Amino acid sequence: MRAFIRSNIGLKVIMAVTGLIMVGYLLTHVAANLLVFRGPELINGYSAMLHGQPAFLWTARIVLIVSLIAHVWSAIVLTRRERAARPVAYGKWQPQVSTFASRTMRWGGLLVLFFLIWHILQFTTGTVQPAPFVEGDPHGNVMRAFQIPWVVALYVVAMAAVGLHLFHGTWSAFRSLGLVKPSEHALRHRTSLIFAGFIWLGFTIIPLAIFAGLGR
Repeated sequence: MRAFIRSNIGLKVIMAVTGLIMVGYLLTHVAANLLVFRGPELINGYSAMLHGQPAFLWTARIVLIVSLIAHVWSAIVLTRRERAARPVAYGKWQPQVSTFASRTMRWGGLLVLFFLIWHILQFTTGTVQPAPFVEGDPHGNVMRAFQIPWVVALYVVAMAAVGLHLFHGTWSAFRSLGLVKPSEHALRHRTSLIFAGFIWLGFTIIPLAIFAGLGR
């Protein structure tokens, strides 16, 4: 097992499994966040329900934290091995069968990681407060924060990075786990496009709609 985990295939499987765990969380998270358009009662009640079950909440948090650490660790090790295998860069490099999402996975992943830290500090702990933060009032916190143009711009850019990362990452995870057969159309990733598109649109529409005055 130790040899498998340290192998390139093992690391890719770890990345795939942990990535899909986080995709599953994002699907539930975006669905919950969209409750903001139904008024404060629903989303604040949902938040209170989660915080009223600390065992469940912290189990979910621990699973996500472990998944994130394992995902980042695997990515770092694989990147180092790739660079060690080719210490001299190509004299001329031209992509053949790849997407913009796949070519920006590493930098996009770093941007997503930094954004995740910012997001937790802003909306979970209230450590960073571009707008007044009130514990137990996620609806009000979101409404106040997304009245600030630079906060809205930050989230829109970050969600674009998340969408691109998910687009290639979800497809790559399915391939690493053997759930997707090789296709004659290598750039057509319909399933991952649906996943990534739903999550990207759901998260992006929230700051834009609130900034436009469409929130409740």
